[in-house]
Amino acid sequence: MKQFLQYVLASIVGFVIVSIFTFIMFFVMLGALMASSGEQPKVDDNSVLKISLSGTLVDQAPAENPITALLGNNGATTTQGLDQLIDAIKVAKENDKVKGIYLEGGALQSDFASNEELRRALLDFKKSKKWIIAYADSYSQGTYYIASVADRVLLNPSGMLDWHGIAQQTTFYTGLMEKLGIKAQVFKVGTFKSAVEPFTLKQMSEANRLQMSELIGGLWKDMCTTVGASRQLSPDSLNSYADRYLALTDAKDYKQLKLVDDLVYIDQVRALLQQRAGGEMKLVTPNTLSALMQQEGDDQIAVYYASGNIVDVAGTGVLMGGDNEIVGEKVVSDLDKLAKDKHVKAVVLRINSGGGSAYASEQMWRAVQLLKQKKPVVVSMGGVAASGGYYMACGAQRIFAAPTTITGSIGIFAMIPEASELLTQKLGLNFDVVKTNRASDFGGRALRIDELGGAALQKHVNHGYALFLKRVADGRSAAGRRMSINEVDNIGQGRVWTGRKALQIGLVDQLGSLNEAITYAAKLAKTQDYYISNYPDNPSWLDNLKSSTDTDSYMERKLRTALGEYYEPLQMLHQVEQHNYMQARLPFSINFK
Repeated sequence: MKQFLQYVLASIVGFVIVSIFTFIMFFVMLGALMASSGEQPKVDDNSVLKISLSGTLVDQAPAENPITALLGNNGATTTQGLDQLIDAIKVAKENDKVKGIYLEGGALQSDFASNEELRRALLDFKKSKKWIIAYADSYSQGTYYIASVADRVLLNPSGMLDWHGIAQQTTFYTGLMEKLGIKAQVFKVGTFKSAVEPFTLKQMSEANRLQMSELIGGLWKDMCTTVGASRQLSPDSLNSYADRYLALTDAKDYKQLKLVDDLVYIDQVRALLQQRAGGEMKLVTPNTLSALMQQEGDDQIAVYYASGNIVDVAGTGVLMGGDNEIVGEKVVSDLDKLAKDKHVKAVVLRINSGGGSAYASEQMWRAVQLLKQKKPVVVSMGGVAASGGYYMACGAQRIFAAPTTITGSIGIFAMIPEASELLTQKLGLNFDVVKTNRASDFGGRALRIDELGGAALQKHVNHGYALFLKRVADGRSAAGRRMSINEVDNIGQGRVWTGRKALQIGLVDQLGSLNEAITYAAKLAKTQDYYISNYPDNPSWLDNLKSSTDTDSYMERKLRTALGEYYEPLQMLHQVEQHNYMQARLPFSINFK
């Protein structure tokens, strides 16, 4: 027994010693890694920039996490920042040690405008006379759109290339709601403001079908024209290919149709890269090259990123709570700080939002006006800047958009679920109330709104729409576009437009990238000696670690993955349940197939 206790005690002591040693070594390695991350990265001769077209592409690169790097996962194929990729491409263009770019295809979750901006950066890189080679086992349509810019587009001999066109698919919940005994009480302004249609109709309205047809038709035309120019194929040919279910065809057909240049295996790609590099080839990552981007100058141009659903209170823009949202009061506070910062000479708002709370949108509009009194304000639209997102943008001195940006959607709606049949007839619940005034229980317990309450809410929505029209008319006129309220109403009514069409009708001023917006802001600020700073600041790696282990954030990611296209409608209902009735958001969930 004594010997057994000695053995157990020795085991416990050994385990404690090993644990302490492991703990110490972990933090020693972590400290060394963090120290090395502050050093200027080195680029070897015969380097090749490798860009992985996989994972999720967002406007702003997330902060690096030294712990994931220590574990051998730098997250490059999980979430990538468009800003970091473009900086890396710029450095690769000018750095003589970088011989070319290797695009590794896959499935990239992104939007049309971000893909287009990345593609334009790659086209600019080719002016250096350096090469771009793309290879994949399979190309999604979006990935192929980017990869088609390459000098050589290569594919696995057993690989797949998807080219099928664009479809907008909407799920309608009205039939299910009828079975459950739930109705949507809707109050809106705008013929095309169809965000509520999934809860009130069983198919698209004619107005919504018209705007969807024109929207996806414009996006598809741009894609065919752009890819056709790179691959020397006519848009008509690419249109006919989209009718042939190419994802299901033999890989040899892709070469015959001139969509790819050759069918090769990965070892042959490595040999080709080695040959093109002209020596012992070294692959470098975008974050390595982007760290070499020179930031010199006396004046600061601030780029403020606003991405996600617009909300009044943090945590209400998503189902479980998270950070994919634009919190009105935080943006107001941040813009006020930028207005007071003497080092900041101009501000570029990078907006990527389909809208949300009308109240928060108005607050942020006001903050932009106050900021504009102190320094120039320019807007750069990302994949979508519509409804509340356009509300934020309309007061800027100049608005830039990509041809494929989704914008407009000038309209307001309110929706309150009415579940009296479900609660009383199907669940057997009864309600009684004692109140001091007629409106005391307005909107409570998902019951029917009476005629007087409905009229009051519709009047409130009408007022919100009239204010939206005035904000746009005043902002566009101040920017030199001279629009009356009636003219804005004619192109408003909740209708969405591509960036190219929005330029024609005066909702944006110029088609261009974020960098072009920054250059214009510097021109307004009358400075050529400037550097760029991004706001809000990225969270520290420790905050990121906390966020990644936070229960709500974890559940949010799981919900998004599990629900897929059903996430957005449920998220919208969640906001309505927060008594945030007034919404300025896109008339549809972006679910292009």
